Amino acid sequence: MKAPLNRGLWLALPLLLPVAYAADAPTAAPAAATAAVHPKPKAAASPASSTAAPMTEDQKALYALGVLMSRGLENFQLSDAEFNTVRAGLSDSFHKRLQITDAESYTAKLQALQSDRVAVLAQKEKASGQAYLEAAAKSAGATRTASGLLFLAVSEGTGAAPTRADRVKVDYEGKLIDGTVFDSSIKRGQPAVFNVGGVIPCWSEALMLMKVGGKSHVVCPAELAYGDRGAPPRIRPGATLVFDIALLDIVPPPSSATPAGNGAPPASGAAAPGAGAAKP
Repeated sequence: MKAPLNRGLWLALPLLLPVAYAADAPTAAPAAATAAVHPKPKAAASPASSTAAPMTEDQKALYALGVLMSRGLENFQLSDAEFNTVRAGLSDSFHKRLQITDAESYTAKLQALQSDRVAVLAQKEKASGQAYLEAAAKSAGATRTASGLLFLAVSEGTGAAPTRADRVKVDYEGKLIDGTVFDSSIKRGQPAVFNVGGVIPCWSEALMLMKVGGKSHVVCPAELAYGDRGAPPRIRPGATLVFDIALLDIVPPPSSATPAGNGAPPASGAAAPGAGAAKP
């Protein structure tokens, strides 16, 4: 059975600003690092992004809505021409001048298109991640484990080493291989507390290689993180992830009235993080 079409797409299609339809709109050059790792045609910029006029708070909120809703299109890797076609559909629907009246009948086609492009994107990410891993493996003190995890002890702890059954408190920062920070308990000012056996595989393995008080630098290949699904919108399918981890303590198990986790990376299986929190 095919997976359902990304819900973000259905949120994005009716809510992206349709008045932005302009096939010859100027394009914005992507960041050099992103272009090098994910080369693709640039999407046309909206008129709102090409003006220096200040926005009201309501305009900012609506602009942010467009930004958030557009993330449902990320996995389609649209070219300029394709993006303009999507915008034409938005505009025509908004103005009640549809060229096709059976949009729902194209669901299967969209599912297949999304699936094909996610697969291509995942392979590109894996290739970039493999190159990054090979370069990082040359760092002094770096160790590749049997699973493929790259582990580097930044400082050795003096406390106990956790087991898979333990509950731990950590500070961490997660990055993509281009250096983009996608999550940080340090920036939130709140250490994460979670079960060692209840997180993505690279985390479980790395933590059991550490001792309380220690710090490590970890590179997680996609198969030990979120796999071919990724964790949109922050983590692409097939993405290799980089973490700096400080193991602060091994803590007692929670009482029945205490939540099981606090800002922890989500469980194995590449489940996407919750929309309300930034989690690796």
